[in-house]
Amino acid sequence: MSCQADYYVSLNSPWTHLGGARLMGVAKRYGASVRIYPIDTGEVFPASGGLPLHKRSPQRQAYRLQDLARWRDVLGIPINLKPKHFPANEATAAHCVLVVRETIGDPRAIDLAHRILKALWEEEADTGDRETLVRLISEIGLDGTSILERAGEPRWAALRSKETQAAIDRGVFGVPTYAVGETIFWGQDRLDFLERQMAVDR
Repeated sequence: MSCQADYYVSLNSPWTHLGGARLMGVAKRYGASVRIYPIDTGEVFPASGGLPLHKRSPQRQAYRLQDLARWRDVLGIPINLKPKHFPANEATAAHCVLVVRETIGDPRAIDLAHRILKALWEEEADTGDRETLVRLISEIGLDGTSILERAGEPRWAALRSKETQAAIDRGVFGVPTYAVGETIFWGQDRLDFLERQMAVDR
């Protein structure tokens, strides 16, 4: 039986964007399934001692930009280090991902999450804007208008809140986090370790 990786993301995270394609490549190589959770880091950070970006020290903020530039260049992913619409209001986008996950399945939900991240970090799109979300959903071949309408149902906010708390309880403290069983891998720079775990579990 193939293993399952639980994939905890923020739709504002450049690190999630930088690791997205590589994660799916690893999963494909080992026949693993991936379950996506678009959690609320506004809840995760204070529960785990973390700070949102704007509250971090100048030294940490400066280092983050240096590290993003390094990974951008190594991976050949043309991200904007300071995108125009960052941080976007990600709640509606997260609810759309949940709608797709629960009604269509994880693969298309992951496609949507990755499309949203690409739009924010490479295309200067406002991914908190409803018209933009309709366009992005439509671009991956789904009904953007219908999914956005369904995303307004209160149950998706409740589900996201529940899954965020479950992530905190599991030990998740940042994004992206990949979890296989009891083992947690934090950050796109830990994908090599995730691959080793999948090789053992397959």
